[in-house]
Amino acid sequence: MMYSFYGWEDADCAPVAAEFSKIRNPCVLYDLLAEIWCAQTCAPRMRQDWTPANRTLGQCSITAFLAQDIFGGKVYGIPREGGNFHCYNVVGSCVFDLTSEQFGGEKLCYEGNPEQSRKVHFDKEEKRLRYEYLRAELLKKIR
Repeated sequence: MMYSFYGWEDADCAPVAAEFSKIRNPCVLYDLLAEIWCAQTCAPRMRQDWTPANRTLGQCSITAFLAQDIFGGKVYGIPREGGNFHCYNVVGSCVFDLTSEQFGGEKLCYEGNPEQSRKVHFDKEEKRLRYEYLRAELLKKIR
């Protein structure tokens, strides 16, 4: 099967958290999240543009931190306009961005970006609540 997210070809890291052992790699996670991402999980500032056809829009930080829960590694952010960051994962030599499709053909740089802090991101209550919802829905799917 082919995917459109950045790094899918080499996304072969395994889960480090026992509760997520059924999620064998990031491609499996993508398939599960594709059924969960929705306007409710989209960042509020982008929600009016969210559609099922562009389901990864506004999902980056909550998705990247959830992937970190599952596979370990670190979350990095590509600087974007307005002081925002587009988040992605690095696990060992595996670099993947489950929500890169939202940018269409735009080339993003996945090198030399700052590490992102879960605490800083989740100090925004709406973001923490979206993450908790996404995580809970994922757990329901794999149980």
